Amino acid sequence: MRRSEFDRAVRDEFGPRGAYLVDDLVLAGAGDRTAAQALAAGESTRDVWLALCAEMDVPPNRRYGVGRLEPRR
Repeated sequence: MRRSEFDRAVRDEFGPRGAYLVDDLVLAGAGDRTAAQALAAGESTRDVWLALCAEMDVPPNRRYGVGRLEPRR
């Protein structure tokens, strides 16, 4: 998962509050850091995305493959 895909997934799933969640919500699955701190420390964007989803109880069917653009036809 690229950073742009992470940002798109956060925006699509959480809307305007997504930026606040990334900056303020402490994620147990990311070593008790915020998503922003975990990303700055070099954690995988995919792992941070999954930790954010787990913390926010996002259903599993909305966790995988999100953030990707639809293929051009």
